[in-house]
Amino acid sequence: MTEKTREAPADGSTPSRRALLGWGGAGLALGAAAAGVGVAAARSGDDGRATADSGAAVPFHGAHQAGIATAVQDRLHFAAFDVTTKDRAELIALLKEWTRAAERLTAGHAVGDGAYGGLPEAPPDDTGEALGLRPSRLTLTFGFGPSLFAKDRFGLEGRRPGALVDLPKFPGDNLDQARSGGDLCVQACADDPQVAVHAIRNLARIGMGRTAIRWSQLGFGKTSSTTPDDRTPRNMLGFKDGTRNISGTDTAALGTHVWAGEGDGPDWMTGGSYLVARRIRMHIETWDRTSLQEQEDVFGRDKGEGAPVGKSKERDEPFLKAMLPTAHVRLAHPDSNGGATILRRGYSFTDGTDGLGRLDAGLFFLAYQRDTRKAFVPLQRRLAAHDALNEYIQHVGSAHFAVPPGVRDKDDWWGRALFS
Repeated sequence: MTEKTREAPADGSTPSRRALLGWGGAGLALGAAAAGVGVAAARSGDDGRATADSGAAVPFHGAHQAGIATAVQDRLHFAAFDVTTKDRAELIALLKEWTRAAERLTAGHAVGDGAYGGLPEAPPDDTGEALGLRPSRLTLTFGFGPSLFAKDRFGLEGRRPGALVDLPKFPGDNLDQARSGGDLCVQACADDPQVAVHAIRNLARIGMGRTAIRWSQLGFGKTSSTTPDDRTPRNMLGFKDGTRNISGTDTAALGTHVWAGEGDGPDWMTGGSYLVARRIRMHIETWDRTSLQEQEDVFGRDKGEGAPVGKSKERDEPFLKAMLPTAHVRLAHPDSNGGATILRRGYSFTDGTDGLGRLDAGLFFLAYQRDTRKAFVPLQRRLAAHDALNEYIQHVGSAHFAVPPGVRDKDDWWGRALFS
């Protein structure tokens, strides 16, 4: 992450810092974005073929937001925000400022005038902990929660997509409301955890007085891959996860299952997607005392190779009827759910202990789909009712967001079409 060299504004005026309140103001933001994000202007934010170089930058601009079909990075910092301002104009200004900051952050630049070298009396525009670090394939993916569309808030009640439903309570849910919901979300993924944390920290600082973090989650050890040639990662239960995930380069599957199309809902969501985030606590200690045979029966795959029951290779086509009726793979398979398919980008987490000597650990589940009503909701109803894995897991946090299409260029911003 490098400091920005001071440039003169495009109109030839003398450059200046915004006094005391950090980085903000549309004029400065637009000027900084135009000067500093050339590497992000390649318009391929929807390209799943990210470079293998973990220090590289993923382009920010594109038809779809990066961080969905993009090759899955190693680390996550996810944050849900409550909007604290009641002023629609202030919210719009914030979204513009966040977008300009996101352009710079994903390109590996500091926010605004940077972390040092400015007025000694003013807070720096950037917090500085990513100085000297490379972009690390940072992606920032933004979404709107159902609560933002409530009546008498921002005049958006008639703009809420039908697919942005309030998720039903599923059997077995034990949701902590302090870890659920949110007006806005930002998913920061990177190969360096400090780069991801730096991004969320700076967006939260920019939003101070207009937004507040409602809850956040750190994640490590990706549990899904959008690049099928990569080795399938394992979850905290030791099993390969996401073997049949949608490939980030499979444009046909993405168009069918992930991207909202014309006529699916309001025009402002065309090219976007719907994100379900679920914090799933795993009962690690109980699982660790379970026999290998039972563990494999629960999943419907062997633990070593990841092959489905009766097969020898991980990617062999599963014979679902050879599995127990309660096997996770059998219940989750598209053939058992009328073809319903989601794109997964989950991460493992460990958040200390619960005070009783048990690990607070599990899966932070992230699923993208074209219409949540036709994908996650029926799939989770089936799993919640019948999955043998439920003995070892519990859903303790939940949120749902409409993720708008990508930012097209330096004049566009997150959610512009919603507020037009």
